[in-house]
Amino acid sequence: MKHLIAALLLLLSGAAHAESIVLASTTSVDNSGLLAKILPVFTAQTGIEVKVIAQGTGQALATAAHGDADLVLVHDPDAEAKFIAEGHGLKPVEIAWNDFLFVGPKVDPAHIAGGTNAITALRAIAATGTPFVTRGDKSGTDAAEKRLWKKAGIAPQGQGWYRDIGGGMGAALNAAAAMDAVLLTDRGTWLSFQNKRNLVPLVEHDPSFINRYDVIELNPATHPTAKLTAAKVLAQWLASREGQTAIGALALGGEQLFHPDAGKPYLP
Repeated sequence: MKHLIAALLLLLSGAAHAESIVLASTTSVDNSGLLAKILPVFTAQTGIEVKVIAQGTGQALATAAHGDADLVLVHDPDAEAKFIAEGHGLKPVEIAWNDFLFVGPKVDPAHIAGGTNAITALRAIAATGTPFVTRGDKSGTDAAEKRLWKKAGIAPQGQGWYRDIGGGMGAALNAAAAMDAVLLTDRGTWLSFQNKRNLVPLVEHDPSFINRYDVIELNPATHPTAKLTAAKVLAQWLASREGQTAIGALALGGEQLFHPDAGKPYLP
């Protein structure tokens, strides 16, 4: 891996225009502080500056498809597969995982606290009409939440207790804190979130909560003008020992926010 990155850096020498790239990524890796922590390490090692566009996964992939990004880092397998099938991206490389959890008010009107089954929790939320905040932004988290509702056999859209904010993870957490509502959040953003107010973890450690992050290089056949060489350096670095060490080093309160897993089996 070191030799490949070194070779790519050699290709970049004398090409200053290729030493700045745009990464379209998710609000969760941005709000959690991961990118702010690891990208300066990457830039220090390679000299390549990275501008981040933090969006929901659907928007991030659309940004790259429109030619406005050079690399994507996202977490929605279905949306990723569609992006690749349409000819925009190469094979995704998983670089890390964390997990989702339901957080909500301490008073816990749905009586789901301490549970480990997401479907049971959603059915209790619907039965009691407990306020629930959804991002509604076609992000990876939004897609994961919608899959859980479908699995539970419930269509929450249009229900008075189901609040669609159309925003990122930080905005959704702020809304849930203000409304005393339940929501699905990734653990990294939850641990980094400062305005918890009455919110506490309610349901966690369901295997369906595993949340995987993939880096996808653009397809040179459809995006020949993207800064693909510099983008490849970042993609390879994220999967390298140096990148994986940087990802795994981010922790808050003794809890690791992301678990590096490049080259490891798919399940943690």
